[in-house]
Amino acid sequence: MSGRPVLLIVAKAPVPGLVKTRLTPPFTAHQAAALAAAALLDTLDACGAAARLSGAEVVVALAGDLAGAQSAAAIRSSLAGVRVLPQRGRGLSARLAAAHPDAAGSFGATLQVGMDTPHLDPLVLADGLATITDPDGPDALLGPAEDGGWWALGLRRAGAARCLLDVAMSTPHTGVDTLAALGREQHRVELLPVLRDVDTISDVEAVAAVADGRFAALARALHPMAARLS
Repeated sequence: MSGRPVLLIVAKAPVPGLVKTRLTPPFTAHQAAALAAAALLDTLDACGAAARLSGAEVVVALAGDLAGAQSAAAIRSSLAGVRVLPQRGRGLSARLAAAHPDAAGSFGATLQVGMDTPHLDPLVLADGLATITDPDGPDALLGPAEDGGWWALGLRRAGAARCLLDVAMSTPHTGVDTLAALGREQHRVELLPVLRDVDTISDVEAVAAVADGRFAALARALHPMAARLS
């Protein structure tokens, strides 16, 4: 552990048929995986920029094998110099609860994102890291998602992620349930801006209309509606 705050990316290798399955159709499995790869690369870029602004360390908790992933060479290149850890635990809640202390130790500060928000703003991430490490700041940060989940979780002490074990992920009330779980542990929570996760074709269209980067460019190339909305 470096002692620096950790900007933690929880990601899945973008293997066709194993990621973004709600996008098939209209996309093929390979196209959906290519979109997931583009989103991951954009996320790595945003987190890298935020780390340079804040002095944080970027850590990736990765599930799956990049050998069969789309854009594997580009992802490996972006991961060069980044600490990569395997995810562990059964179910997403357990993997998230383990990833925070695995990345930063039980008492290190973490700000965790996924790979479903390729339109991340590095300034928002850097501000979040400053907030969660401020001695007078909150114990936790939560970035609500439009679908009822959340896109970011910041913790002053990474071991507090154990509260996620009691939260069902990927439901319309995951955000509310996570807030309640943090509250039961007496954590003071501040909210980050609301963002839209990319899970469905309407999400692809909406994010491609407002974002730059690899994901937006690929979405516009693959999907005529996304191109018309840009």
